Amino acid sequence: MNDLEKEEYIAYIKSRKSSFKENYYKLSLKEIERYKKENPNKKPTILLHCCCMVCGCWPIDFLLNNGFEVTVMYNNSNIWPKSEYDHRLKEITDYIHNRYHDNIKVIITDYDYDNYKKEVLNNRMNDPEGWKSCFKCYATRMNEAFKYADNHNYDYFTTVMTFSRQKDSQKLNEIGMSLAKQYSNTKYFTSDFKKANGALVSKQICEEYNIYHQNYCGCEYSYQERMIDEKESQK
Repeated sequence: MNDLEKEEYIAYIKSRKSSFKENYYKLSLKEIERYKKENPNKKPTILLHCCCMVCGCWPIDFLLNNGFEVTVMYNNSNIWPKSEYDHRLKEITDYIHNRYHDNIKVIITDYDYDNYKKEVLNNRMNDPEGWKSCFKCYATRMNEAFKYADNHNYDYFTTVMTFSRQKDSQKLNEIGMSLAKQYSNTKYFTSDFKKANGALVSKQICEEYNIYHQNYCGCEYSYQERMIDEKESQK
C-alpha cells in the first residue's frame, strides 16, 4: 500500500471502534415484527449465505426460531485449498443432516478458486485482511446468492458473515443494502448475528455437535497470514 492507502486504511480501522454505529440486530427484530404484522400466518422464506458451520449454526437457529423457512447456500470459491472447501461443506451438510434431518435445503454452487483468485482476489496480496479486497470478496459472494434468491422469489437474503468477530458487520450490512437496490423480488435482511449472546450460543452448539473450527478466513492469503501470526506467537 502507498502512503495514501495506508492513511485510508488507518482511518477505516479507527472508524470500526467508533460508538456511532447502527444496531443491525435491533433492526432485524423490527423487520421480523413488521413482516409478522403485515403477513399474518405466512412464513417468510430466506436464502442464507453460509461460509462455514461455526458462523452458520446460530444464524440458522435464530432464523428458524423467528419463523423463517431457511435455505442455505454454500457459494464460497474464495476458500483454498479445495480440501478445505470440501471440509467446510461437509461440516454444513453433516450438521444439517444430524440436527435437522435434512429438512433444510442446501444449495451448492460450482467451485472455481483459480478464476476467483484472478477476478476477485487479484489485489489481495497487497491488502491486509479485512480491507478492500475482502470487501470485494464479501460483495461477490453475497451478490451471487442475492441474485439466486431474487430469481427464485425468496422473501429475504442475508449472510452468516455478520456473526464473525473478524468481519465488520457494519460494512457487510452496507454491502447488502447496496446490493438490494438491484433486486425487486427479494429484500436484504439486516443482521448482526453475534449480538444477544449469539457467540455464546454458537460456542455451545459447536461443542455439542463437535463442529470443526477453522483458523483462517478462506483464501490462500489469509491462510499464509495466519500461519505467520501463529509462528510469531510461538516465539
